[in-house]
Amino acid sequence: MPRRGTDSDSTWDGAGVVITGAAQGIGAAYADRLAAEGARLVLADLKPEGLRSVAERTNAIAVQGDCSTSEGIRQLVDRATEHLGDIDVWIGNAGVDAGQGLHADEASWDLSWQVNVLAHARAARLLIPRWLERGSGRFIVTASAAGLLTVLGSPTYAVTKHGAVAYAEWLAATYGAHGIKVHAVCPQGVQTDMLAGIDEAAAAIISADGALQPSDVAQALVDAVERETFLVLPHPQVADYYRYRATHTDKWLSGMQSLQAKLDAARPLTDR
Repeated sequence: MPRRGTDSDSTWDGAGVVITGAAQGIGAAYADRLAAEGARLVLADLKPEGLRSVAERTNAIAVQGDCSTSEGIRQLVDRATEHLGDIDVWIGNAGVDAGQGLHADEASWDLSWQVNVLAHARAARLLIPRWLERGSGRFIVTASAAGLLTVLGSPTYAVTKHGAVAYAEWLAATYGAHGIKVHAVCPQGVQTDMLAGIDEAAAAIISADGALQPSDVAQALVDAVERETFLVLPHPQVADYYRYRATHTDKWLSGMQSLQAKLDAARPLTDR
């Protein structure tokens, strides 16, 4: 019988772990790293080929499914529970950057809320009652430094990633005394398709402290879980920015406005 992931020295070995958005990027890196740690994995994504490839190399079960709906989350939880016997760790990694600027349409806002925020709430609603019964469980949200600070250009991403961090914080405050561990992963630039898909000027700003490899984010998660820290900051500088934002808000906003001016030189304000 595999060990359950409850203690810091055995969090991953034998633990049943679900990772959403696992076909590529950070999710695939989580799968590779945690498989090496001895976790038993169920991986989910909408992209069948990438998902199949990651699942094969990590000896995982692949579930092609849509995390933007309550039924999609329920089906994933059911499939994962059937395979794993129980879910010890949930890593909500699926995310979207949909819609740009002031005129982001209703569909973009809705998709962003469904995937970046409500997917976490729907999963927690199914998992936490069971975890409370047994006295343990670990819920991990891949958010973003945008959820602690902001991101220029994409209000849908900035706002919903704030929501993701806020929801993770609420879970930790509400259930932390009952054996439920919660972490929010908040990197800046990471070498993924999402970063590659934005314009050069914006990418340069996001990657000012260096664009990490997805494997660096996975390692930061493993390290933070070992330390039992809520915020997972693959870019340590984010802690300083977050502190400065809280204590010198107007100066921080002035700095962000200066960065926005650099983007303004590249494209008209009416485009945002």
